[in-house]
Amino acid sequence: MTYPIHEKAALGFDNASESYERGRPEYPAAAVDFLIDKLSITTGKTVVDVGAGTGKFTRLLRRTGARIIALEPVEGMRRKFSALFPDMETLEGSAEHIPLPDGSVDVLTVAQAFHWFRGEEALAEFHRVLRPGGGLGLIWNRRDESVDWVARVSEIFERYEGDTPRYKSGAWKRPFAATRLFAPLRHTEFAFSQAGTIETVVDRVASVSFIAALPAETRAHVLEEVRALVREHPATRDKAVIEIPYCTDLFITESI
Repeated sequence: MTYPIHEKAALGFDNASESYERGRPEYPAAAVDFLIDKLSITTGKTVVDVGAGTGKFTRLLRRTGARIIALEPVEGMRRKFSALFPDMETLEGSAEHIPLPDGSVDVLTVAQAFHWFRGEEALAEFHRVLRPGGGLGLIWNRRDESVDWVARVSEIFERYEGDTPRYKSGAWKRPFAATRLFAPLRHTEFAFSQAGTIETVVDRVASVSFIAALPAETRAHVLEEVRALVREHPATRDKAVIEIPYCTDLFITESI
């Protein structure tokens, strides 16, 4: 079955699974522990990670002893996930079309992805598959653009953003404000940094959907601009290890 998703996500993420795995940061342990605790993810529970990608977040839930299912619509991402974690359960599907029975899931998690979904449809589908009172956790790592060199990297690649859905726009929150299916979102923030190199920063930009979807020549030009900036900026110049600052935004709610 073909699951309709945004064209930039379909093309960009199918192309970018390798860059995504190399360049995207992990999630801070404090945020993951907080989510696991608040959503009571334990042995015997069924958890579906929606839009699992290469498993950057999904893998962190394995230690709970719960049944973890990775749900991902993009073939390239599923293929990379399965290569990395052949023992983990994967399903082809999307937020709006989850191939599981009504009331069969205890917890849904969404990492770095809800802004891609058709929000009202996704919440209706989430509510369908969740058991009464089931938990929903949304998590995003966002680059800390209060740091000058990070903000300047964003300026380079955001020229190509167009109408691509972005977390930072906040538009993804509107369905939550209107829904009667879920309790109000509760927000917690965590700060952390990713240790990497110039090429880690380049891979992070290469993993952005609308950059990965560019023609090869244009994409190469953008990535070389990023590489040059990080090579020359006073905060990162001549550093073998670069600390890449992030903030993690975690939102939790329950079905009602």
